[in-house]
Amino acid sequence: MIIVNDSVAAMITRSSPPPRRRGIRLAGAAAAPALLLALAACASPGGQAPAERPDAEPAPAARELAAPRLVASYDGGLLVLEGDTLEVAAELELPGFLRVNPAGDGRHVLVSTDVGFRVLDTGLEAEQHGDHAHYSGETPRLTELVFAADHPGHVTTNAGVTALFADGTGEVQRFEASALADAVPAGALDALEVRRHASAAAHHGVAVALPGGELLSTLGTEEARTGVAVFDAAGAELVRDERCPGVHGETVAAGGTIVVGCQDGALVYRDGAFTKVASPDASGRIGTLAGSPASPVALGDYQTDAAAELERPTRVSLVDAEAGTMRLVELGTSYTFRSLARGPHGEALMLGTDGAIHVIDPAAGTVTATIPVIEAWTEPVEWQQARPALRVDGHRVYVTDPAASTIHLVDLDAGELVESVQLPAAPIELSTVAAAH
Repeated sequence: MIIVNDSVAAMITRSSPPPRRRGIRLAGAAAAPALLLALAACASPGGQAPAERPDAEPAPAARELAAPRLVASYDGGLLVLEGDTLEVAAELELPGFLRVNPAGDGRHVLVSTDVGFRVLDTGLEAEQHGDHAHYSGETPRLTELVFAADHPGHVTTNAGVTALFADGTGEVQRFEASALADAVPAGALDALEVRRHASAAAHHGVAVALPGGELLSTLGTEEARTGVAVFDAAGAELVRDERCPGVHGETVAAGGTIVVGCQDGALVYRDGAFTKVASPDASGRIGTLAGSPASPVALGDYQTDAAAELERPTRVSLVDAEAGTMRLVELGTSYTFRSLARGPHGEALMLGTDGAIHVIDPAAGTVTATIPVIEAWTEPVEWQQARPALRVDGHRVYVTDPAASTIHLVDLDAGELVESVQLPAAPIELSTVAAAH
């Protein structure tokens, strides 16, 4: 029995030495062993397996896993990867430019396609045992379940509810994340209670479910985005704040506080009211944010050249949602919107174009460690073009390198690169399946 302990050691507080690199292994669909037999050690005492009929086909079951799975998109499909070995559990062909986001239930991933958000079943099962979990895995599959959406955009999960935003209509769909497991076997979304919210106008937006059935959603049109409003369970507007030009990006910080990005800073929604946190520069845009339940400080990007076709900033923003303040941290390297993440203790992580993960203490605003992972790289001009991506699951940090068609696993606590695997295709987006807080 492999037991995964999701509790981790104290945060890195000093610079780490260059990691020990292992040789790159090849990974393909054939590398994943047959998916057999669920965790016998976790079965009920005295339980008996059902008798098999001589003419029955062996039923596919689950095999024991040491870590949750993750999903990488590529040009033409999806790769489901084992979280510990990085081996390919499944390669699923699907045309088009694909975006992937966790569905919030710890098993499924939502794939943005031309027709909407399609449900991918990673086959992962997790059984919690106190401070650790037992994992098992069935064969991953791309289901036929689709949340129809015109230009599917942002996906968020908060307070156990997943919200989907359709940019083409401004419609928000939300559902209990844990209920998705019932809809997949049924083969229909009818098993879900999907609640819908209509924006006043279509725009590139985002929505976040709040406790008690309330909803926070952006305001705007196709021409301009202006701010955020909160609606009650019946859809009536409670409060709005339009001091957020170009609103884009959101995250949830400690205590359920919501932070959204603006062209001139950020808006914080806390205790039923909005607070504006202004940038120190006349143009100080925040468009991507990463929060943590362990910290009141949100990590954001920071761009000051509004006229630039492609700005390569070297500073990041730290928005303190409790104090209503912003601090800027110089990294000495640029980064992109796929570079931000948070560690298990709330540490802020940024993957630089220097190829290293920069670990930042969000309270002090200082870089506490630098972990080299990949070679230096240059951000492409078009946002759809592949570039390295950073994702975190517990103390495991995953970094993709599309130029080399590889993915790397870093132990954040040790500050070491522990595994590198070459993939059958160049990865574009990366998603974990961990349930949101």
